[in-house]
Amino acid sequence: MAATLTSSPLQARDQTVQRWLVTGAVMSSVIMELVDTSAVNVSLPYIAGNLSATIDESTWVLTSYLVSNAVVLPITGWLASRFGRKRLLMTAIAGFSVASALCGFAPSLSALILCRVLQGAFGGALQPTTRAILLEAFPREERGKAMAMWGVGIVVAPILAPVLGGWLTTDYSWRWVFFINLPTSILGLILVNLFVFDPPYFRRTTKGIDFWGVGMLVVGIGALQIVLDKGQEADWFGSHYIVVLTIVSAIALVTFILWELRAHEPMVHLRLLKYRTFAAGVGLSLVLFFVLYGSILLLPLFMQEMLNFPAITAGIWNSPRGIATMALMPIAGLLIGRHWDIRKLLFGGIMVSAVGVLTFSFLSPSAGPWNFLWPQIIMGAGLAFVFVPFSTITVDPIPNEEMGYATSITALARNIGASVGISVAATLLERGEQVHQTYLVDHLTFTNSKMENFLSALQSHFFRSGTDPYTAAQQALQKLYSIVQHQASVLSYLDEFRIMAAMFVLVSPLVWLMHRPQFKKKAEATEKSKT
Repeated sequence: MAATLTSSPLQARDQTVQRWLVTGAVMSSVIMELVDTSAVNVSLPYIAGNLSATIDESTWVLTSYLVSNAVVLPITGWLASRFGRKRLLMTAIAGFSVASALCGFAPSLSALILCRVLQGAFGGALQPTTRAILLEAFPREERGKAMAMWGVGIVVAPILAPVLGGWLTTDYSWRWVFFINLPTSILGLILVNLFVFDPPYFRRTTKGIDFWGVGMLVVGIGALQIVLDKGQEADWFGSHYIVVLTIVSAIALVTFILWELRAHEPMVHLRLLKYRTFAAGVGLSLVLFFVLYGSILLLPLFMQEMLNFPAITAGIWNSPRGIATMALMPIAGLLIGRHWDIRKLLFGGIMVSAVGVLTFSFLSPSAGPWNFLWPQIIMGAGLAFVFVPFSTITVDPIPNEEMGYATSITALARNIGASVGISVAATLLERGEQVHQTYLVDHLTFTNSKMENFLSALQSHFFRSGTDPYTAAQQALQKLYSIVQHQASVLSYLDEFRIMAAMFVLVSPLVWLMHRPQFKKKAEATEKSKT
């Protein structure tokens, strides 16, 4: 979108200043969406209590948002081509803020869920559109800097959101988690209106609506998201409705893909996957966000449930990862600008991240907060050299006219990877606990002298506390079993960290399927085309 700026009122000013004004304009809106998404998680118990609902019922507040968000993500490029990118972004910001206000005023859980569907639909257009605008605003050789700034916003928002959500909910009301979006959205609308413009080559089309494609996409993505979000809770394929939704999702999505590949004017440009770099990037995105969001789920749970950290302590000691990522992202962007081989930076970032995740698997049940510092910093440093190179190289071969379609596909891949990662992590954790518990119990026999001595010591302890011998024996067995359960849970967590580290390593060869960007040659070709 370097050409975008030539039609702006600021064309007489320095191009660099103009680009950073565009950056500030689009970042204000995407941060708003990310903060709101993360902050609501903290408020669920309060929402349930205030609206006379159970915790399980209140989780539909999250699921409804994710479903509508996931449906809109892949068609954002088509919406931009029909209505214009600037108009779409302003509509999405305004719609998101209105839906947020309606969520804040919702009188019942049903009304809140309906408003969240609306909010998710508008929010789905924000990330792909803002990323497409940023990628076009900067020349190819400077896209690393743009993605570094975009990445800082993506990282900062999830760090601040739980703190902001907890403060607003406890000191005021859960409704303020939604109302807080209003001033941010007003600022975003003003900045976008002033500094963002559709590029000259971007032409709005009058394409008809592909109702069959839209229908199959809504059914397929919606059913898939419900399966991923509710599968663990419903015991996966032990549940009839999960089986039905899985079949429906598979049929709808396969049919949608075949339909789009044969369509003359498809809504989702799946043919962009013919670019090997882009296809490898989409595959890499699925796994990277699978591991990232799986670890985001596991670490706070491990700290609070296994090590008995207070919630505030767990929150504080999860922040070094984000801080390290945020601090090193500008360096990653600078190295890309100096024409370092992006593939080497990305590969190195993945391997360092794998080491960071692996170090969590060496923690013990007696670990304290400081034991998490260096693993978090190592993983965060690696992620800085993953996010920026990955965001830059994946769309490098994509023509600017197709950028919106490309960012829509990568956003969907990120969304699915994250949802699958959270679901699989929760499932493996529970199943791993069962496996380790069975193994440990099998080795607890009265022929084991250490176990017998430990059990006797427990019985003596409870007997000295004033209980009768029979009750003391029962209490000793109960205590022993609780220790076994705790150890099984710890071992399951550590296994998952090893699995996720291995997934980072296994997916790393995809990096070398990508072509190295040739910034100078492309810049020269662009200049020749202009003349």
